[in-house]
Amino acid sequence: MKNIVLFGPPGAGKGTQSSRIIEKYGLIHISTGDILRAERKEGTRLGKRANGFIDKGELVPDEVVIEMVANKINENLDARGFIFDGFPRTVAQGKALDEILNKSDNPIKKMISMEVDEDELTKRLLLRGETSGRIDDQDEATIRNRFKVYNAETLPLKDFYQEQGKFAGVNGMNDIEKVFEDICELLDF
Repeated sequence: MKNIVLFGPPGAGKGTQSSRIIEKYGLIHISTGDILRAERKEGTRLGKRANGFIDKGELVPDEVVIEMVANKINENLDARGFIFDGFPRTVAQGKALDEILNKSDNPIKKMISMEVDEDELTKRLLLRGETSGRIDDQDEATIRNRFKVYNAETLPLKDFYQEQGKFAGVNGMNDIEKVFEDICELLDF
């Protein structure tokens, strides 16, 4: 089983690259952003809890996200592997994910970080906000707050996976094809 974490700040291209990775490697995509949007749209208990945090550009509490992810993993126990996109976002979530996956002796094999500078990310997110209608991508102040939260709470995951020997970075400023080639080099193990 090939379990990977695709990591990077909002707008780095994780969703774009996830689609390509899924197609090539046959992995199940677990995007907390997609799961959270679906839960909010459906008005579920977990979606309602998440609403207040997302609207302010803050992270949804770990216990809510972990429960959503664990449910998705348990629905797909026969998968060839998972690609985690937007999860884990905190070291606590990383530890919880390790616990979930270690129960079936299928740990994370690689954490790939897409490195993109903040000004480029802001441009990408504002453009995405115009074309997708995503409210959290339409206000620069909210976007900048997401970067502050990412740097404070999510960036420490690099060290967490580096200590396990699972971290690898790719230049997310390159064009989509080059980024995908670089990712595939890391995944062909």
